[in-house]
Amino acid sequence: MIGTTIFKIGEEVGNIGQFGRFVWRSAVTGMQSIAKSDTYPLIWAQMLAIGVRSVPVIMITGAFVGMTLAIQAYDQLAGMGLEEHLGVLINISVVKELGPVLAAVMLAGRVGGALTAELGTMKVTEQIDAIESMGTDPVKYLVAPRVLACLLLTPVLIVYADLLGIIGGWFISVIHLHINARAYWSFSAYGVDLWDVACGIIKGFFFGGAMAIISCYKGFNCKEGARGVGQACTDAFVISFISILVLDFAMVVIFKSLYSIFWPLRSLVG
Repeated sequence: MIGTTIFKIGEEVGNIGQFGRFVWRSAVTGMQSIAKSDTYPLIWAQMLAIGVRSVPVIMITGAFVGMTLAIQAYDQLAGMGLEEHLGVLINISVVKELGPVLAAVMLAGRVGGALTAELGTMKVTEQIDAIESMGTDPVKYLVAPRVLACLLLTPVLIVYADLLGIIGGWFISVIHLHINARAYWSFSAYGVDLWDVACGIIKGFFFGGAMAIISCYKGFNCKEGARGVGQACTDAFVISFISILVLDFAMVVIFKSLYSIFWPLRSLVG
């Protein structure tokens, strides 16, 4: 019993070390890919698949997040006579937390699963081994373009989610609930800073990088057969989702500390 436990612990430590080497190799190869123009077509192709084709689902997600917040929060604020402040609650929630996190989760499901399935199928059918046998680095050819595309486009997709969330909240608040539009936007402009928007966009770089690395790693190391590919896709999504939540918490703490350092008076007032 003790020997089995020690063996499992050693196996997990080995997996962590293997993942760390994969991250380092992907980072180095990605930096080299940026300096070489021959990898640009691969990056453009992944940007189309990962970014452009994800825009509709991200926009729908953002819109319904904003509309749901408006419906849920209206009664509480209206009971206190503060319904005109609804825009502050909706917009700051969307741009700082719900927009980035939910957009990243949607991408982890749509893009992360596709990356894992694609690379896992190539692993099972020995296409990755064939690429390596021809003298081509499979990480440079398969992983780096996908990671770079996720790093570059996840923040852009978060902007789309934020924009549609703001529009959705405005539509329900002003058009459906008949809140004064001028007061709605005035309070929103006063309550939401550029710092809040920037924090959400910066999160996108970390969310996109984590999702891409985890998905590619699981695809590269999946077990044999269709069951192994399916299990790798499930593991990639679950681990990506947990990583997004952990990264979000860590960055909230960091951003709050930075804000209190650079704008101490405003943080005390807030």
